[in-house]
Amino acid sequence: MHTLTPLPILLSLLLSTPSALAWGVLGHATIATIAQNYLTPTAQTYVSSILGQGITMASIASWADQYRETRAGRFSEPFHFIDAHDSPPTNCSISLSRDCGTKGCVVSAISNYTSRIQDPSLPSTERTAALKFLIHFLGDITQPLHDEAFEVGGNDISVTWDGEETNLHACWDTKMVEKLAGGENSSSVLEAFAGGLIGEIDNGTYSSEKDSWISCVDVSPASGVKGCAVEWATDANALNCVYVLVGDESGVELDGAYYEGAREYLGEQIAKGGYRLGAFLNGLAAAAAEGGKGELEKVVVQEVSE
Repeated sequence: MHTLTPLPILLSLLLSTPSALAWGVLGHATIATIAQNYLTPTAQTYVSSILGQGITMASIASWADQYRETRAGRFSEPFHFIDAHDSPPTNCSISLSRDCGTKGCVVSAISNYTSRIQDPSLPSTERTAALKFLIHFLGDITQPLHDEAFEVGGNDISVTWDGEETNLHACWDTKMVEKLAGGENSSSVLEAFAGGLIGEIDNGTYSSEKDSWISCVDVSPASGVKGCAVEWATDANALNCVYVLVGDESGVELDGAYYEGAREYLGEQIAKGGYRLGAFLNGLAAAAAEGGKGELEKVVVQEVSE
């Protein structure tokens, strides 16, 4: 894969960028905020040392979407998804050899940038870019339509939302996330939305499920991260046969019954992405503290008191 010198940090990204790609700015910022909550002290220091003091993960969580739109970053466009050539809703599956493509995919990108961030021979700018990619891609891989080739991941399924024409993918990326969060992208909406999901992880709906979300979190490029990324993609892809692509949604108004049925899956995937990202970064930090040993038998997620 290419090397790159990252663009300047987009400090205003969270508040100014329209949501159009991946989970949308709000979804990615929420995943990053949840992850931040579960970083160990060692991981907090690790992330800060790479991103820079005072730069939050939420503020750069959609940097990869902005970068892919530039001439320099065009190569990274395939890294945001894996095109599962399955047949939803009757059969959903991920095969790396079948689905990743010659230019790479989100699974190979996670593996590659995990290797790069742990390579001390790389300049700091390259390792910073690797971390920003990882923060974003661990979010992308939890969005079911980022793990699906059918109708270009739902982009070619025309629907309406609140009477306006859009597509199924955009509804999962942005429209439904904003409705679930109670508003469009803003710092106050982000804080409330992420806080609610953290509460569900700690003591609510997801408290009995969260351990299964990190049953495979291996930061070793040599032995484990690619396999775990395939598991994460397979988990999200399965939802296309459970709900996302079960009906013929072409031309349907989604701001109604479809949204109501999607809510439980939507919230869980965002919570899962954040909790898993926190575990993954804890693993990277622990590996760095141990002198670069990347394979961990168990990654412990620790909540940090404010």
